[in-house]
Amino acid sequence: MTRYGAVDAHYPDEGGARAALVVATDPRFATLVEERVADIDAVPAYRPGFFFERELPAIRAVLATTEPVDVLLVDGYVDLDPDGRPGLGARVHEETNRPVVGVAKTAFRAATHAVPVVRGSGDRPLYVTAAGLPVEEAAALVSGLAGAHRIPAALRRVDRLARSLPG
Repeated sequence: MTRYGAVDAHYPDEGGARAALVVATDPRFATLVEERVADIDAVPAYRPGFFFERELPAIRAVLATTEPVDVLLVDGYVDLDPDGRPGLGARVHEETNRPVVGVAKTAFRAATHAVPVVRGSGDRPLYVTAAGLPVEEAAALVSGLAGAHRIPAALRRVDRLARSLPG
């Protein structure tokens, strides 16, 4: 049975970080089989170009709460340019040795290699990058994710969990 995960992190005003993970056994994330959260007390200060230093410890913590996932979606880019400058997703892929799909909500000017995916009734794309699987396959996966809106339901849910918001 393949396990698909989506992860996100949030930084509460009081400090630290909370990461959330949702897991499904189908690639559409139509039915979630697990929801996990993990808190860490301290995170490094934000440094431009080193976002992964803040996000990675929280993601590590939530991934440690369950069995490994086979494919992981992250909110952001896997790599930041066509030459492979690593972003958050590349760091996660390096640590987990699992395929990682980056789903970014905004365009990053250097990420000309990202595949735009339009979902829902809007015309603003999501930007998909990947490590451990072809980017075209990752884009098809994102296109087919459950949810009628631009942001797939699994990513909306994991964002709400990380922010400790109901439903």
